[in-house]
Amino acid sequence: MKRLLLTLAIIGVIAITQARLSAAPGEMPAFHQGPPAKGEVLPAVWSQKQLIEAGYTAAVQKQGYKAAAKAGRVMYQMPCYCFCDRQHGHTSLRSCFESNHGANCGTCLAEALYSYKMSRKGWTAKMVRDGIVRHEYEQMDLQHPEPVL
Repeated sequence: MKRLLLTLAIIGVIAITQARLSAAPGEMPAFHQGPPAKGEVLPAVWSQKQLIEAGYTAAVQKQGYKAAAKAGRVMYQMPCYCFCDRQHGHTSLRSCFESNHGANCGTCLAEALYSYKMSRKGWTAKMVRDGIVRHEYEQMDLQHPEPVL
């Protein structure tokens, strides 16, 4: 089982790297201009139980999925710079956390924690997105993530 997970993780890293390298400078990954429409039902973000059952127990994985659950409307309006829109058909950063994809991707996790942190500070979705475009999420500490409350 561990060998299978490691193989899948390596394949994921290769796909992400390939997508990043093929992106044109300044190219923007998929995202939504505004929040979900009133009454729109989105796929569920994976729960903590689902993460644990799938073997994802690192603090950054737990905190990233908590951030997605709490700031999903903001993350719906964010691009994901692992360019998973190309490989997985994701429509925004939030899409990464509707499966195990986010747990396997440092870019997704960093962007999720950044989105949560900045939205808690009162930043609008546009301000958060501008920060992500500037790659400010790369400053997030994935070894010691701040707790998501």
